[in-house]
Parts: sequence; C-alpha cells; structure tokens
Amino acid sequence: EITSLLSLCGGQFSGEQEIRVNSPFWILNIPSEEMARGLMKRTVCAKSIFELWGHGKSAGELYASLKNYPTDKMLPYLQSDSTYKIHIHTFNKTLTQAQKIKKIDALEFLPFKGKVNLKNPEHVFWILEDYGMNPNDVPEEPIHLYFGRWIADGQRELIESYSVKKRHFIGNTSMDACLSFIMANHGRVKPNDIVYDPFVGTGGLLISSAHFGAYVCGTDIDYNTIHGLGKASRKNQKWRGPDENIRANLRQYGLEKYYLDALVADFSRPVWRKGMLFDAIITDPPYGIREAPRRMGSQKETVKSVERSTENHFFVSSSYHLSDIFFDLLKFGAEHLVMGGRLVYWLPIYRPEYTEEIIPRHPCLKLISNCEQLLSSHTSRRLITMEKVKEFKDQDENSHLLDGQYMPYRGHNSFREKYFSGVTKRIAKEEKDNQK
Repeated sequence: EITSLLSLCGGQFSGEQEIRVNSPFWILNIPSEEMARGLMKRTVCAKSIFELWGHGKSAGELYASLKNYPTDKMLPYLQSDSTYKIHIHTFNKTLTQAQKIKKIDALEFLPFKGKVNLKNPEHVFWILEDYGMNPNDVPEEPIHLYFGRWIADGQRELIESYSVKKRHFIGNTSMDACLSFIMANHGRVKPNDIVYDPFVGTGGLLISSAHFGAYVCGTDIDYNTIHGLGKASRKNQKWRGPDENIRANLRQYGLEKYYLDALVADFSRPVWRKGMLFDAIITDPPYGIREAPRRMGSQKETVKSVERSTENHFFVSSSYHLSDIFFDLLKFGAEHLVMGGRLVYWLPIYRPEYTEEIIPRHPCLKLISNCEQLLSSHTSRRLITMEKVKEFKDQDENSHLLDGQYMPYRGHNSFREKYFSGVTKRIAKEEKDNQK
C-alpha cells in the first residue's frame, strides 16, 4: 500500500528504506513533507508519520544521534514564541507515568525554547520505543528507539466509519472496509477516475473508490443482488427492504454523485464496446466458498436434443471455473484498462501447493505486488496488483493458451474441494480430541 501511494504522490520506494519485518516502525526516505502528508491522507495501514531526528538501539545511541542532527533543521520548531509537547509510545510494553517523565526529562539537552502546551501545541514530538513482537518475552530495555516531529496521522478511522456492521446493504460476501480501502490504494484510485468492479455484489469495493473521488460502476450476474431483492444476509432480518441496494450504500456516505450504475451482466460474455477504458479494475471474484461462481448457459447447451427454437431457449446458470474467471479478468484488464491503469483482485490459494508460477500472467500486464492474507492453516488468498504496460492487440487475446503455463492454473478450479477437505479434517480432529 505504501509503495503504491508513494508512486501516486510522485515519489518512489527506494532501496535505501529501512524495513524491519518484525517491527511496526519503518524508516522511509520521502522527498518532501508535502508528499508525506499526501501519503497519510490515503493510507489505512500506517498509523502516523514523523520527521525522524534521531534513532538508535539504546538510549545512548538515540541521544548521540539527536546531537548529530542538524540544528538548523530543528530550530524552526523550537522557537521561544512556539508551543510544544512530547509523547511517548511504547510497542509491546506499558510504562508508568513516572518512567515516561524520566525519559522526557532526559531530552533536556535539546534546545527547546518554547512553552509546553499539553492541550493544543503547535508542534508535537514523539519518543517511539520498540520492545519486540513477543508479548511473552518483553526485554527490560527497548531494542530500538526513535525520536521525531509528528507530521500527520493516517486514515485508520475510515475502518470504523465505513464498517460493514453499519452498512445499509450487505451480503454474504461484502468486503471488509479496511481491505476495500487497501485495494483502492493498491489501484492508485484518484479523483475523477472511472473504477469498475465486474463482480460487484453489494458494491463494497465501489464505496472506497468513491470515497477517494472516483466514479464507480460494476456488473454482476445476480439480478437479485444488483437490485437488492430476496432474502437478507443480516441477522434477524428475513427479507431485504425496498431501499437496500448499491445506490443506497453510496448515498449513506454522501457519495451518490460518484455512482454511475450497476448492470446485470455475465462477465464471461462481452458487454462493453471496444475502446471502453477504465482507470482501475478492482474486484473480488467468487471462489465458491460462500457463493458459487456462475455464468450464463442455456438449455440448448446442456441438452443437445432440444430443437433450435426460442420457446426452448432460456438462460440457466452454469459453473464458471476459477481458472476461466482469472483468464477472463486478465484479458479484460489488458483490453479495457488505460495505459498505466491497475487491476487489483483476490486470488484464493491452497497453501501446500502454492508457487509463484500459479499466479495468472498476461503480456500486457505487469505484476506489481502479491500480498498474502491467511484464511486458515492450509488456505489463504493473495491480493494481486497488476499494471497495464502494453497496448492490447488481437494476438494477445488467447496468449495464456500459448505460453505453456495454462495447466498449473487449473489447480484453482478445485479450491472449494481443498478448502472444505481441510475444514472436514479439522472437525474430525477436534471430535477425536474431545473423545480423549
């Protein structure tokens, strides 16, 4: 998410960053404070960003680092006519107030000239202490310390304000608000973009993109879901109300003006004219756990003996294999994304069989990121972000059939069976343990 947002703000993720996997604290090299603020206006993963004045693996190293920080960079924030306060944040440990005051007093060598104002200071400084990730083995002293000037907070409050629990219209597969915003950020959605979700469902992914000022639209094969008809997914509610629909969700958050429309359509069949381009395609394809993946078939296709007549021809749903969904999705993205536009989608994985070779590829799309969310001990889903880097040509339409990599993807088709076989085994093990 941070990498995508940096590129959206005009920066890039250089190799000089200090990223420690087992720590919540990162040191980033960002060109300007303006870019840092732009980053924090979008991120839901990062909590806060600071201008780093000093850091070290001990208090002594921290103080030495602070003494080496250029005084001319400090002075604008330490003037006598300014106000300030100092916070202390400890990760994986709780300090007493007396311990905090002692640590703050130890910074008296810094040339603070302003007055302390705890309620409404002009400048806020933070001491950040990292005590590791193991709550059962907390060291006496921090393993890393940081001191810096607070610049901005992230947008983590969006997770609560857009919570699915408060959402007007939901379904069995409505996307968690936090993940929706992460996907929009991976897609680098910006104001006046056009964002499309081909498996729109109840429109949860449209909301996060609309929040960032994009115009949103989608399609889905399920007529009842698009129109908010039928049985409700919410507890203690049998039927959906007349105003439960995607438009009502966007209206709930004051985003209705960004809603283009949602169509009842089968993604496996073309409905968009050539040249119809989207800035981002953000979606969560159905992988058959809560909702079965379907596409339109016909009675003629399943019963060969039926005569060709309109009386005997009516639409029925047939199975839509996962491998076919992903190939259709990549081909559609390659054809209908603007150059530099992004495709962001979830790919379900059976972890014992996972290799990077099973990630679907397309010659017009470059893989940007591949992030894992664990679902169980044996299954996960990976958030795949791809960027269009080449114009789509007719010869690219069936490129996946020619590159020799088609067969490994077929494993996606049995994801449902593998998922439930693991559930069955776990239940059997629990029953066996209970009998003991």
